[in-house]
Amino acid sequence: MKTLEKNKAYWKQNLRYLAILLSIWFLVSFGAGILFKETLDHIHLFGFPLGFWFAQQGAIVVFVLLIFIYVRLMNKLDKEYEFDED
Repeated sequence: MKTLEKNKAYWKQNLRYLAILLSIWFLVSFGAGILFKETLDHIHLFGFPLGFWFAQQGAIVVFVLLIFIYVRLMNKLDKEYEFDED
């Protein structure tokens, strides 16, 4: 594979990962914390309404998890395209 094609394919996959992970984060933070708050408030988690929990803590927890997922995906992608530093 030529270097330019390899770089384009790598970047395209990277953008795909970013789009998916940011969409998940948007759905959790905006969707669960704001749009669906009233519906989720009927469910309780640790004694708090689920909509409130997502607005206060859930979006942050999901964001941190998505960071770890992104790191893992990028390490795998780096090895696949031979960009790893090992």
